[in-house]
Amino acid sequence: MSNTPLLPAPETTPEERPVLVLDLGGQYSQLIARRVREAHVYSELVSYRLSPEEVAARNPRALILSGGPASVYVENAPRVDPKLFELGVPVLGICYGMHLMAQDLGGTVERTGVGEFGKTEMQIDESTLFSKELAGEQTVWMSHRDSVTAAPPGARVVASSATTPLAAFEDPGRGLYAVQFHPEVVHTTNGQKMLERFLHDVVGIEPTWTSAAVIDEQVARIRAQVGSEKVICGLSGGVDSAVAALLVYKAIGAQLTCVFVDHGFMRSGEAEQVVEAFRDHFKVPLVHVQAQQRFLERLTGIEEPEDKRHRIGEEFIRVFEEEAAKLGEIRFLAQGTIYPDVIESGGTAGVAAKIKSHHNVGGLPEEMEMELVEPLRQLFKDEVRLVGEELGMPERMVWRQPFPGPGLAIRIIGEVTRERLDILREADAILQDEIRRGGWYRKLWQSFAVLPAIRSVGVQGDERTYAYPIVLRAVTSDDAMTADWARLPHELLERISNRIIAEIRGVNRVVYDLSSKPPATIEWE
Repeated sequence: MSNTPLLPAPETTPEERPVLVLDLGGQYSQLIARRVREAHVYSELVSYRLSPEEVAARNPRALILSGGPASVYVENAPRVDPKLFELGVPVLGICYGMHLMAQDLGGTVERTGVGEFGKTEMQIDESTLFSKELAGEQTVWMSHRDSVTAAPPGARVVASSATTPLAAFEDPGRGLYAVQFHPEVVHTTNGQKMLERFLHDVVGIEPTWTSAAVIDEQVARIRAQVGSEKVICGLSGGVDSAVAALLVYKAIGAQLTCVFVDHGFMRSGEAEQVVEAFRDHFKVPLVHVQAQQRFLERLTGIEEPEDKRHRIGEEFIRVFEEEAAKLGEIRFLAQGTIYPDVIESGGTAGVAAKIKSHHNVGGLPEEMEMELVEPLRQLFKDEVRLVGEELGMPERMVWRQPFPGPGLAIRIIGEVTRERLDILREADAILQDEIRRGGWYRKLWQSFAVLPAIRSVGVQGDERTYAYPIVLRAVTSDDAMTADWARLPHELLERISNRIIAEIRGVNRVVYDLSSKPPATIEWE
């Protein structure tokens, strides 16, 4: 099943008539929504359980029914209300979505005994859905056991493969289109062009949804929501909170105050980068709280990772409360909540809500009642980065790899001490320097160093040493749900290892983590 919980329809946005992607449990459901946005068309991922009335209330430009692992003829299989096909809104069904359309519109779906998985050669006819450029033999990505064996009355078959005679059908008069394959995955050679053909040419949507348009829209919304009130924003140093802060500042200027709590667990130079970018470059009002010693004392003698996380989060709350109180009464809290956060939490509440412990500013307490300002709430991570670039954020901040809130504290396996923090911070700096020099930084989802609080025997300068090992971790991923260990060149790993051992007193061994997720996780704790 999909990792995406089923969502109710978000609030209507008058600025955008969305393409709604109805999630039927497919592993690529989020990817469909992202691909639509890459075509510069606004899309949202919503529950397949929406009623026709709820869908109509959103005034969508088109509907896309996702794939899914079920068979349409089994009990409790995800179903949509067939009246969706009578709304006069163009519909594209993909894989399981195609099966639902066929079954509900009078066609037939069967288990033929011949499935298709992986790259498949398909013969496509020139048609409304497929232009001349997209017709002929095409390589597509298949993943199905069931097949449509009879198209709905009035529909024309427009694609076939060696084992699937009916691989796509269309009924342009009713605005109904369906494909057995997955155009959203990169393995379908012209998949993005096929989606753009549907969106731009068939439906007639202009490709106008851009990062610049997002900025203009959100600036207007923030001003309308906040008025002349003050806003506080908790900066973590990550891209999400940073972009959210800049958007709010663009909208309301000095009404915003950012609070940057420096817990001492960031990587080398990152705290200075935050202060330089916001206070010095963008001139955003910034309170820089240097609480390194305070956080370190909270972790004295603590080894269990969840205990570390809890203590760091709790201390963050206390510091944030103290600083917020100094600023007087403030009604609004800006947060860098992004669309995957909304999807994973299973909710799509409006921009104003009581702050709960699951919100992303350090887990703030329930008794702090502020209205949330969340300008990135409908954006994926890659879109957030584009907005950051448009706002002029420094490249090193925009493209910073994901970094856990507790920072280096959970990359020390064991008790956190100042000595271990200094060693790990220096090792990580060497790793990042060489990764960037080698041109690998933007190719990796994450790369970092881990310090297990154990020692091993070594030899340096003809003397026996008893020092820490450093574990290097580098992974590739699209969304962090799964990840593969990165095949870094041996020469690069050798340079990193040599530098760490030569430059850092207290380290005599470097190892590389070859584990993928699953079965391992990306972080060690």
